[in-house]
Amino acid sequence: MQMPSTRTRIIAGAAVLAAVGVTAVGAVAVAAPDNAARSGAATAVQAQNVVATDHLTVAAAAKAAQAALAAAEKADQHVSVAVVDRNGNTLVTLRGDGAGPQSYKAAEEKAFTAVSWNAPTSTLVKRLEQAPTLKDIPGTLFLAGGAPVQAKGAPVAGIGVAGAPSGDQDEQFAQAGVAALNG
Repeated sequence: MQMPSTRTRIIAGAAVLAAVGVTAVGAVAVAAPDNAARSGAATAVQAQNVVATDHLTVAAAAKAAQAALAAAEKADQHVSVAVVDRNGNTLVTLRGDGAGPQSYKAAEEKAFTAVSWNAPTSTLVKRLEQAPTLKDIPGTLFLAGGAPVQAKGAPVAGIGVAGAPSGDQDEQFAQAGVAALNG
């Protein structure tokens, strides 16, 4: 019988070691929760170390986005609408029929800007006169068309609309999305 080549023996040995390693890691992972429970290790964070925040639900975000898009369609405008949560994460984005390719990203950035400063982006545009470097903050867009959504006086989301011929129109459509959440 012929002896396997060195290469074959190395590959076979590596496969055996990998199998043993996976088995050992699996055994440790399965045993870990029991060991932690036996040692009395705390698994929960103390309440004073946690901050609770309000967030818009996905259903509410979809409702707001649909209302903003419907307002734009009623005005015969082709726009994109984005709704972001309090942390600036996109919840919903709708690209209306015929909306320009740039409108999708612009809507997200307007929504992010509105929730970040808890103000309509048309108001924030005026702040650039005193602080022109605000526009350099990544992910922001200081053009009219973004509106914050508030709950209990704090921002919980932002709605951004982009694609209409004017930012004022974009912002009217965003405000229609906010109004849909209040009705």
